[in-house]
Amino acid sequence: MSDSLTAETIRITGHGGDEIEAYLARPQGQERRGGVVVIHHMPGYDRGTKEIVRRFAELGYDAICPNLFYREAPGAAPDDAAAAARANGGAPDGRVTGDISAAVDHLRALPSANGKVGVIGHCSGGRQSVLVACRPELELDAAVDCYGAFVTGTVPEGFPMRISNLVDQLPRLSAPLLGLFGAEDKYPGPEQVAELEKILTANGKDFAFHSYEGAGHGFFSTDRPAYNVAAANDGWERITAFYADHLGA
Repeated sequence: MSDSLTAETIRITGHGGDEIEAYLARPQGQERRGGVVVIHHMPGYDRGTKEIVRRFAELGYDAICPNLFYREAPGAAPDDAAAAARANGGAPDGRVTGDISAAVDHLRALPSANGKVGVIGHCSGGRQSVLVACRPELELDAAVDCYGAFVTGTVPEGFPMRISNLVDQLPRLSAPLLGLFGAEDKYPGPEQVAELEKILTANGKDFAFHSYEGAGHGFFSTDRPAYNVAAANDGWERITAFYADHLGA
């Protein structure tokens, strides 16, 4: 497999017919391959997220990240757009689902597509990865939740994001789910991960979870103090194997 790839900013038609920005990376060549939608974290559509998109292209997938905050601040720096989104309570779940659906459709329409698409998100994006995996109409083939907060558990009073947990939606989970968590995290804490595992087991869902001792929230983030080399490296190995099994790369 060649490590040559192309990456570019494109426009896609998202929720409600709105045109939004997206970052697309593709391996060289036209061999059939799966696709990955990368869901950015609360800090936004930033350099670190785009590096993840390119990493998936290097692994052999067509990969795309829709800018979920584009409407709040078109053309703004990621920090400014994220601040505007936080001030509005975050991107609503319905809009997020519509934008990710558009990204899925874009991947499946590429001439290299084999029809299989997975999603992955970190932090708020982890929750949103589970959110869209509970939408059977998207026909997703795999989902990865990297320490997504409030998939289960109670959102604290005064929390700046207008969100709720996904407990009532989990019985509709329709894609295999890989969950990667930090044992020292608070949101989600070990008790919330255990609750999620209990619900998915009771509903006969296909999932695999792994928690890392000594790792907290954001352990994949190479540019943050929470970065944990051992946990992140092992996590990437698990993600790579999981997508190889389910997306056919």
